[in-house]
Amino acid sequence: AIAIELDRLGIDYVEGGWPGANPTDDAFFAKPPKMKKAVLSAFGMTRRPGRSSENDPGLNGLINTGVKTVTLVGKSWDFQVDVALGIERAENIAMIGDSIAYVKEKAGEAMFDAEHFFDGYKANPEFAMQCCKAAYDAGARWIVLCDTNGGTLPDEIEHIIGDVTKHIPGTHLGIHCHDDTGNAVANSLAAVRAGVRQIQGTLNGLGERCGNANLISLLPSLMLKMGYETGVSEEGLKRLVHVSRLMDERLSRAPSRNAPYVGESAFAHKGGLHVSAIEKDPSCYEHINPEQVGNERTIIMSNQAGRSNLIAKFREVGLEVDPKDPKVNTLLDEIKELENSGYSYDGADASFELLARRRLESVPEYFRLESFRVIDERTWDKSHVLKNTMSETTVKLFIGGERKMDVAEGNGPVNALDAALRKILIPIYPELESLHLVDFKVRILNGDKATGAITRVMIESADGDGNNWTTVGMSSNIIDASYEALRDSLIYKLYTSGVKAYGGN
Repeated sequence: AIAIELDRLGIDYVEGGWPGANPTDDAFFAKPPKMKKAVLSAFGMTRRPGRSSENDPGLNGLINTGVKTVTLVGKSWDFQVDVALGIERAENIAMIGDSIAYVKEKAGEAMFDAEHFFDGYKANPEFAMQCCKAAYDAGARWIVLCDTNGGTLPDEIEHIIGDVTKHIPGTHLGIHCHDDTGNAVANSLAAVRAGVRQIQGTLNGLGERCGNANLISLLPSLMLKMGYETGVSEEGLKRLVHVSRLMDERLSRAPSRNAPYVGESAFAHKGGLHVSAIEKDPSCYEHINPEQVGNERTIIMSNQAGRSNLIAKFREVGLEVDPKDPKVNTLLDEIKELENSGYSYDGADASFELLARRRLESVPEYFRLESFRVIDERTWDKSHVLKNTMSETTVKLFIGGERKMDVAEGNGPVNALDAALRKILIPIYPELESLHLVDFKVRILNGDKATGAITRVMIESADGDGNNWTTVGMSSNIIDASYEALRDSLIYKLYTSGVKAYGGN
């Protein structure tokens, strides 16, 4: 799925893995995805010392995959050759040339990843260049200069590549950077300025140790900032947010809110001064139009908010309000007081929208809580080993004037509370069936109060139509705070689905 998404995005090469290294990569190449634009490459290493290329099982395994492009990694730092491989330097150079020539003959296109190139060049530029020239002279389409340890800085990258282009044209040079100094993207861009024309990177900067150069940041920087053409079209660039979040979803991790270009906070505006300017011209506080990368502008409500934030937020959620309405100032004061007491509408748009609609117009009363009771039981044996856990919640609601009660068990008190609410509500409001919890965050606001501290709960929910929303609750009791956030989530789903309150309230 990831390879297909890279192809749709417009990436030129997709390196599928190392055939023979593990069952996952073997399975991938046994049934490779059909791609329309991207070229699939297999990754491996140069022949082993003392073997011919024809008799090297690793090389032949790469060729036997049937791919038309093979990427080979080889040493270009004399220290690595002497210590890690323990072979003569001349043999290392011969391994590179022989392997590239063999792969080019059998597969069609060869790339050479010059491992540890920049460290090698600093230590022994003549030997590092001999390794790269051996690959180039043997027919490698691309010589990829690798900052394998990730310790090279942008000015060094630019200077060294400037030297390399005197021997190998930039149209045959690539760059492969690691992020150990936080400079992988900057180093890659510096390499392009110096003349290279291929960048190796990964989605969201995934990679060994601190990661690799982040394609999600590199592509818009190259296209929108530096004016370069890439294999990605303007329409393809609008898929960046989708592709980035798909990658995170595959890894079962939450997307980084502050990721450049694609994060939820990348075009989020909080201060009233900023929002006022954004209303006049977004370029006052935005370096690009967020739609160019598939993102969107977000106005955040907080205790730093001004009237401009409110008016912009109203427009965002579809609330038609006269800016001169006295209720606007009243709502702004209320939000600031709530935030000062511990609520946070920064990222809890659904709770903000419900609050605003209740104050400025109305929200149907879908249900009203009378009470809930939670029983949380733990049983230990004589050896102090936990034998049994049980959480049970009894909920009493009024719906359309009718009193409803039900009981449910769950994996902890909050889960039991959620289950009991659903048992009552879903038969009356079947639209809630598809609602499910995506994330549950708890934050202690005043830790000096120990177990009596105020707790803020934020819940992210989703439905079967792909909609996501976040709600917030706050209390010194974590279950009360969780109920507030759960209640808002349920009501928001019903309201945005256009559901009428049972009984006509």
